[in-house]
Amino acid sequence: MSILVNKNTKLLVQGITGRDGSFHTQKMIDYGTKIVGGVSPGKKGQFVSGVPVFNTVADAVKETGANTSIIFVPASYAADAVLEAAEAGIELVIAISEGVPTLDMVRITPYLQKRGTRLIGANCPGLISPDEALVGILPGGIFKKGNIGLMSRSGTLTYEMVYQLTSNGLGQSTCVGIGGDPVAGLYYQELLQMFEDDPETEAIVLIGEIGGDAEERAAKYIIEHITKPVVSFIAGQTAPPGKRMGHAGAIISSGTGTAAEKIIAFENAGVQVARQPSDIPELLKKLLKM
Repeated sequence: MSILVNKNTKLLVQGITGRDGSFHTQKMIDYGTKIVGGVSPGKKGQFVSGVPVFNTVADAVKETGANTSIIFVPASYAADAVLEAAEAGIELVIAISEGVPTLDMVRITPYLQKRGTRLIGANCPGLISPDEALVGILPGGIFKKGNIGLMSRSGTLTYEMVYQLTSNGLGQSTCVGIGGDPVAGLYYQELLQMFEDDPETEAIVLIGEIGGDAEERAAKYIIEHITKPVVSFIAGQTAPPGKRMGHAGAIISSGTGTAAEKIIAFENAGVQVARQPSDIPELLKKLLKM
């Protein structure tokens, strides 16, 4: 098994005729993802990499039965694209778009909750269940099917961590890049529970970073709900207070959100925290008695 996406995922690409949308559509098809349609207003009847293009998400869902959508549209239109997908009955939306205004995310979140639509992102690399489906911009060649679930706020650290896992013979069940924006969709608690409930996942890797209190809340959730072993790495351990480091959410202010605080919270929850990403495979092997 896996979480969120698998061989049965029917994917729709919003913004399929754009540069990024068309490029990554082909990459996802090459990996084996089942892309059933694309959306680009006014371009109905065109095809991109053999995929039919529709004017609206509603039309595409009606014709193809799509249940998942990935969004490659400019940031100023991304929130409306997410709402259009939710209104059409899409169950899972992956928003790749970078620079989506925080207030836009605040505005659409209650509606998504009301509709029961799950969102990953915005400003994220997407997710992959190796050998089943790639939905996003991740480099599929570094992933290997296995029993390690991974979630990360950092896209590049996701790739680094997966490379370390695969190089050490540790395959992955599903890897999710949740993005580093202050307001986002699915986050640590929801994904932790999904991995906990997934019989294929035997251990979980959580990649965090400075800023906010998401990792501290995840640590509390682990204490109360998670029985599977969890290991973590926190990026930004040398970042100076008050300086944003890369992501919009990666800022230490008023003495909170520091790497030290997050590390303490995880250690108090029984989570082993690696000092560098290359340490994680060995920690996992010890926990799994490999």
